[in-house]
Order: sequence, then structure tokens, then C-alpha cells
Amino acid sequence: MRTWFITGASRGFGILIAERALLAGDAVIATARNPQDITDRLGDQPNLLAVRLDVTREEEAHQAVAEGIKRFGRIDVLINNAGFGVLGAVEETSASETERLFATNVFGLLNVTRAVLPHMRAQRSGRVINISSIGGYQAYMGWGVYGSTKFAVEGITEALHQELAPLGIQATVVEPGFFRTDFLDEQSLIKTQLELPDYDETVGKMRAFAEAANHAQPGDPQKFAEAMLTLVNAPNPPLRLALGSDTVARIEAKNRLVAQELEQWQVLALSTDFNN
Repeated sequence: MRTWFITGASRGFGILIAERALLAGDAVIATARNPQDITDRLGDQPNLLAVRLDVTREEEAHQAVAEGIKRFGRIDVLINNAGFGVLGAVEETSASETERLFATNVFGLLNVTRAVLPHMRAQRSGRVINISSIGGYQAYMGWGVYGSTKFAVEGITEALHQELAPLGIQATVVEPGFFRTDFLDEQSLIKTQLELPDYDETVGKMRAFAEAANHAQPGDPQKFAEAMLTLVNAPNPPLRLALGSDTVARIEAKNRLVAQELEQWQVLALSTDFNN
């Protein structure tokens, strides 16, 4: 029996992953700002520990991990899932909106990871799975600041992948596209207070698209949760796992563009070394 530690487990991907892990016979430390929401959904089970956790508070991260270790003795899988989105042009996104976003999506992830890793290092085993987004691989209008938090998650995970491998711990970043969760609802997505008319043709259209796409996204959240079980069961997990046909298409398109630009500007790129 493995023990999972899942952040943002009261709804969306988090609650579905917790549900799947419990059905597989594993133990789950499910965390949220209001753990009663988890218990209301999953019931009172011997393999489930619902714990309060605001990931922006490092002391709460250590306390939640300590409670989980006391109950189950170990943590085998960390799912850094807690986060939210901000929709708006880069210029429209205020300093306070940006700081709040980074506090959860980046610094919160780091708080929890620092709390869990000492136990995984002691075990010389574990899985760290950080939930990113297609926005962490390719930026897009209206999602620039949100995407920057996921670009950070990608970079953190790449480094973790290298640092933790010799210790028997594997790190993967998961890149979902649009899945039919509540991500585009007001409880998960904040629109910037400032909306400038000059961005009507770009970000304005993205706002309209987000409203129309809500609960009509192509990705199936249940299949996402199943994919997490497959990932955790894989003996050699990837550094990156793209999930969703929209994500695959965007990654392939960006890779082609990067390769084309690199070739086009290669002479100038190579001209900047010292002449030996």
C-alpha cells in the first residue's frame, strides 16, 4: 500500500486522483483549505486523512506532512495540484494579482515539496508529480502571467528530476490541456480587474473563448485521474507527461517553430563565442 499526499484535493483533479488512489487500495493524505469538503465527498475511510492546508503557509505544510506521517508512517507519492488561474493581458495583471498567483502556484508548491522531501530522502524512494499546464510549455495571449507560474513549475521539476534521481526519487511534470473541470469557473479562475480596450482583439477574444469553453472542454477528468495511476505505476516515468489532444498538438507545433527559428538564426547564435 502506497501513501499519497495530494494538495488541492477538495475538487477538480485533486479529488478525482484521491478517489482513484483509494479505490486502488492506497492511503491518501488529502489536503485543502477546508478539509470537510473532502470528507463530504469521499466519506470517512480508514485509508483517508483529510487535513487542512493553505499551501502559501509553510508552517501548515510541515504540520500537514507531520500529521500524515503520524497516521500512515510514510509518503510515497506527492501530487502538487493546488493552484488557480488568472486571465488577462500581462499589462493588465496587477502586482497584487501576480504576487497572489505566484504565492500559490509556485511558492506554495515549493513549501509542500520542501516539507515532503526529507521523508522521501530518508526512504530513498518516492514520486513527486507536479501539475503544470500546456500554458507551462507554450505561452498564449491572456494567460501570460498564469503561464509564467507554470513555466516556473516546469523548470523546478526539471531540476528536481536531476537532483532526486540518485536518491531513488522520481519527478515528473504533468501538462494537461483543457479538461472539463471547474478550472474556468470563478472559484478557480480570476479575471484581472483591469481590462484595457487596446487588448479587445486579443485578450478580449480569449475571455470570450474561456466563457464559451467552460464545461465544454475536450479532456475527460476521470481519464486524467486514471492516467495518474498509470503514471505512478510506471517503473520508468517520464520527465514530462502531456495529457490531452490539444496539449499534444500545441507541443508539436511549438517544437516545430523552435526548430525552425533555431535553424534560421543559427549563424548569428554561433557567432557569439570567443574565437580560439
